Amino acid sequence: MYEAINKAVGLLKRIVPEPVVALLRRPYHASLALLMTAVYGFPARRLTVIGITGTKGKSTVAEMLFALFRAAGYHTALISTIRFAIDDESEPNRYKMTLQGRGFSQAFMHRALAAGCTHLIIEVTSESVLQYRHWFLGLNALVVTNIQREHIDRHGSFENYVAAKRAIIDTLARSKKSPRILVCNEDVPETKAFLSAPVSTCVGFSTAELTDLTSDERQVSFRYGNTPIIVPLPGRFNALNALAALKLGEDFGIPHDTMATALAHLAPVRGRVEHIDEGQDFIAVVDYAHTTDSLQALYDAFPHQRKICVLGNTGGGRDTWKRPEMGRIADESCEEVILTNEDPYDEDHKAIVAQMAKGMRRPPTIIMDRREAIRHALSRARAGNAVLISGKGTDPYIMGARGKKTPWSDAAVVREELKKLLANRA
Repeated sequence: MYEAINKAVGLLKRIVPEPVVALLRRPYHASLALLMTAVYGFPARRLTVIGITGTKGKSTVAEMLFALFRAAGYHTALISTIRFAIDDESEPNRYKMTLQGRGFSQAFMHRALAAGCTHLIIEVTSESVLQYRHWFLGLNALVVTNIQREHIDRHGSFENYVAAKRAIIDTLARSKKSPRILVCNEDVPETKAFLSAPVSTCVGFSTAELTDLTSDERQVSFRYGNTPIIVPLPGRFNALNALAALKLGEDFGIPHDTMATALAHLAPVRGRVEHIDEGQDFIAVVDYAHTTDSLQALYDAFPHQRKICVLGNTGGGRDTWKRPEMGRIADESCEEVILTNEDPYDEDHKAIVAQMAKGMRRPPTIIMDRREAIRHALSRARAGNAVLISGKGTDPYIMGARGKKTPWSDAAVVREELKKLLANRA
């Protein structure tokens, strides 16, 4: 049914004039959300549904929760920016969006139920709110990782962006399920305010709770109650992500030792501080880092390494304010900076890079071809250095003008270029 709706909508878009489409867009999305939920028999009613929202950290927390609930013995499904999974069955998310429309989530929940799943972990974005994709999710719980300045162009203002996140909170508050659990970051004023929501249980988490915190370029560890927690991901921000997952797992009655074991054996989270190892004597990492805070956190996770940074974190048509800020952060944190192309869409890719360069005191190296930029960065690395490639994460395409999509994988390109480099050095 989802595929049939997709084809029908694609056909209508080619026939119906744009002014008419704009006029009907909101009622179309709202009515389609109801229709597709009914077609699939309101599947969320038969699942324990746990949502994750926030500006950053959603995918990592989703992977952590997926691991925790599976370790606790629950048959669990996952809808995330990175992938779709039903227990051991997994496929990459190639839609270049987190929560697809036209009944995708309802169709997926129907599949998950048929496979015997009892729990679903699902990322919910502010973009999905604009198209009513957060309706009929039947939330039992929600984790709010944080809120930062992002997607301002899409929502019109930071206040509107916060309001979109509040709408997701309201979805939990209106849920007929019990209990309804809300876990929010207390370090951010906007998310701390959400803890007044009318739900069964509100739980805050904060960096102040991260006792005995230690981190290196491969892992982070801290103590949760009397339980030592080790997560094979670097950085304080990943300790905070783990703390959010632990808080929710605890409210669902998962024992601390079960959660500790699950996190210690967490599989690498693709595109999120993902180490690419081909036998080289330096660190090579691929990360999404789409906000100024997340870019700084990525660089801070490697305090002792000489950093060579490939920066292409500012796509076309959105959040132009952050371009010089991203450049400034890279300039101040990295020994070498290579600016490159990311997702220009219909903007001039050279103009985007020039705006990033305006925030830099030192003249950057500019290589517009992303593969060549990565190749150059890797060639400049010496033993013990860190090459940090940010902006794409697991994004499967480079988005160009007039809807052109070029298949892409930062991780695959890094692997290919590392193999060539090592072969030439042999």
